[in-house]
Amino acid sequence: MRFKSKLAPEQIQILTSLITPISRMSGGDNAANNPLKSAASMIGGSVVHLDQQYIRFSARGGNTGSTNNDADGISCYVELACDVIFLDHKIESAANNAILFDINLAQLRTALQSVLSSIRVGRHPSSTMPSLHTLDDTFHDEDGPFSGLAASTEATFQSTLAVLKLAKRNGLPCLCLDCCGGSTSSMEVHHAIPVKVMRVAEMQYHLPPRIPNPDVQLELPIDRPIRTVIERLKLMSPHIYIEGCMAGELSFSIDGDGVSVRTYYNRLVPRFEECKASKEYHDNSRQVEEDDISVRCILKVDSKKLLSCLQWQSLLGRAIIHSAIICMVENEMLVLHVLLNPRSLGFFTYYIPVHFLSPDQLD
Repeated sequence: MRFKSKLAPEQIQILTSLITPISRMSGGDNAANNPLKSAASMIGGSVVHLDQQYIRFSARGGNTGSTNNDADGISCYVELACDVIFLDHKIESAANNAILFDINLAQLRTALQSVLSSIRVGRHPSSTMPSLHTLDDTFHDEDGPFSGLAASTEATFQSTLAVLKLAKRNGLPCLCLDCCGGSTSSMEVHHAIPVKVMRVAEMQYHLPPRIPNPDVQLELPIDRPIRTVIERLKLMSPHIYIEGCMAGELSFSIDGDGVSVRTYYNRLVPRFEECKASKEYHDNSRQVEEDDISVRCILKVDSKKLLSCLQWQSLLGRAIIHSAIICMVENEMLVLHVLLNPRSLGFFTYYIPVHFLSPDQLD
């Protein structure tokens, strides 16, 4: 079994920004900060699946024995293209060149942040770093992942490359992250994060939950983030009511003792793909009728859980978010699906449980 990859600084930054909210949700900080736990027992209940094409993260909120229940029941699934998130990678295993392991994402986040800090200290102020969009264009050249990089650009990378690999340290399997300052600095950073190697077939237990087609599916406005609204509502109520309509309307409300607040978003783009409202549209290839557009759905969600699934809005810049879609399944699930930019990079999805609402509450 073998895995080794190289990452440029911007790829490390993106990976850090994606892992940070997931690591907080999964409660890995408690295990990572407990000095009484052995390295083997600090493995965090989040799994990483690697193959030739993708690196996938699967995590569940509160799965490390944390006493914080803010994210209990939430699932998160991330899929990133190896050819975009890595400059170069090699993977070999007896299981069709795929590897599955359990890891503490809080430890991985700390290691990535440490490497970023060392790069900022070690890089020369005048050095430049190409954007991920430029890298993405070069990765699809026929001659290989490095064929599109100019010699000067590749030379710049040599002083700031990080290596991510699986190896054994003190007899334990670890995910190792190493970075050297190269010609600009003598600083070296080395991290070894304990992992538990699993059978690849066990990935079936860590796939996203199966849910029915959404009742309502809307594209969230990138220029009007909802995180700040949810932060204010969370201070006033433990629960938030979300009402969506395929006409492009979305509202967040609370209704309690002495306070009633409702925030509206309009002119949202309805997404009819794989949505209940469009079943007849797809079956009969007809235009969307008024009945489809007027479909509504109301969900009751824990405000803390919803907020924990929106931290990416403060951590990821708008440039890397292609689109974000909110999917509502009545009395079952709220789904936040975020497509990354460039589209070839991948996506991440949050699955948030909801409270049951009786028919009279839905009216």
